[in-house]
This record gives sequence, structure tokens and C-alpha cells, in this order.
Amino acid sequence: MTAVGTRVPVTREPGPPALQVTDLAVELGGRLVLHDTDLAVRAGELVGLIGPNGAGKTTLLRSVLGLVPTRSGTVQVDGRSGGAASSRIGYVPQRHEFAWDFPISVEDAVMSGRVRRVGWMRRPAVADYRAVRQALDRVRMTDLRRRVVGELSGGQRQRVLVARALALQPSVLLLDEPFTGLDVPTQELLTDLLVELCAEGGALLMTTHDLTGAMHTCSRLCLLNRTIVANGPPEELTDPDLWMRAFGITGGSPLLRALGLVQATA
Repeated sequence: MTAVGTRVPVTREPGPPALQVTDLAVELGGRLVLHDTDLAVRAGELVGLIGPNGAGKTTLLRSVLGLVPTRSGTVQVDGRSGGAASSRIGYVPQRHEFAWDFPISVEDAVMSGRVRRVGWMRRPAVADYRAVRQALDRVRMTDLRRRVVGELSGGQRQRVLVARALALQPSVLLLDEPFTGLDVPTQELLTDLLVELCAEGGALLMTTHDLTGAMHTCSRLCLLNRTIVANGPPEELTDPDLWMRAFGITGGSPLLRALGLVQATA
């Protein structure tokens, strides 16, 4: 994500969370990956989920989707839980998780995002095609809707994944490292789209390693390292100790200098 993106404003009068994660704990292979994790995302927010590799960011997203068994805790979307919650979530995975060598068109790939609405082995209805066309329009891929997905560039593939999630017309959108490896024009296009979605009342949760971009664009940041270390608007997360705890770094780390943070000396 570029640092020139428009900042998503913090909601002045927040309503109930669109996404509410409470006391979540996840154990994988006998290892506690997440514990005591509380997170809320409200309509109109773009929340950046920040942390080092292995901090549990992708696991948290997959837990929200119901793809990973949880040891404890609850996940609610618009006050619903279980399948009723996951059906209201759009998910943009990392690009390598999608089978790009499968011989389907861009339009069919985006339509696959509506399987939960259409149903397995059922033909899409007019409303489904309309939702797909609107999603393609939003990512500027309508002209390439007949193209085979394997022929797309990296930036075009990312736009297909975003359209696939938007085709579900979700109230909550999860994005896992959506800007990794993208050219600057595609970064700017997607950043502007995320800001627009928030302005329309969407609730967005995004993992990213682009800390500078997140500081400039997200309305709120959650620093994660197996649990939420800190949570707030970027301009309030100025204590270097918070970033040192989240990333396991020292006061002399280049990361703190890159973020414009300087550890106080005794």
C-alpha cells in the first residue's frame, strides 16, 4: 500500500460492531497460536491487523471465517454466529491460495464467490450475474471478464480476488496481505476502493506488512502477537514500547525509525 492513500476517517459515533471477536483462543499442532484475543470492527472502519510473521494474523482471519477450529471464544457478524455469520463475510486470500491454473474465466472466478448464496450445483440467477458485474466494475475488470484467469498479471489477479469477495455483497470484508507484490497503480486503485467501501458503510479488516501505508490509510490499527498488544488510531500508537512488544524488537530497531518513533532514553 502506498503512503499517499486517502485516510479512512474514524467514525465519530460508532454503532455496534459489524465484526466482534471475543476471548478467542486457537491451538494448532499443540501450540497456542492465539489467546485472549478481542477485536471489534465497526461499519465505516478500515482496521489494519499488524504483527510479525507467525503472530497469528492469518489464523485470526481464518478463525473468523470458521475455517480453523477454536479452543475458546466467540465470533459474531452483525450479531450472528456460526454459518449465519460466515455467510456475511467476504474474504480476499493471499494470491497463492487461489488455483490460477484452473481454466476458468474471470467472470466465472468472481461468480465462485457467490457459491454460498447460489448453492452447490445450482445455476446462478439474474441477481447473481448482476452482483458479479457490479463487483467487476468496481475493480475495473469488466473488459477482461472473458479472459482466462491464468493469463492475468499479478495486479489483475489481485483485483479478481477482491471482486470475488465483493460479489458476495458482504457486510464485513477480510483481506490477507492484499498489496503484496503489486505495482503502484494497482495499489492506488485498491486503496481508493477500500476507502470507498468504508465510506459506504463497509467494515474492513486487513492484514498487511506495509506499516507505513497502514499508518497513512487505516482508521485504526491492531498490533497482534498471539494476542492484541495495542489497538487504536495510528496517531495514538506512538509509544515505541507497544511496537517493541508486538514485533519483539529493541529500541534501536530501524522499524521504529521508519515509523517516526524514537524510544525515550533514560
